[in-house]
Amino acid sequence: MARVLLFGPLRDVAGWREKVVDGASLSALKAALSAGDAALAAALAAPGVQVAVDRAIVRGDPALAPHAEVAFLPPMSGG
Repeated sequence: MARVLLFGPLRDVAGWREKVVDGASLSALKAALSAGDAALAAALAAPGVQVAVDRAIVRGDPALAPHAEVAFLPPMSGG
């Protein structure tokens, strides 16, 4: 079970900030989060959304350790 955190507009779309979700890999976790919530699925798949696993940005589809912390970060802009 992973501790999932959503930030910014992703949190607003989902209606929650933190949830515990089952998923052995990042893709399985995204599928579980997206099931039955088309708006959240679209938000997570949007360009620029980054994922941090245990506070490190990841790419691809890493396996998740038990009790991993997975944070979905909205696109950022700088100035």
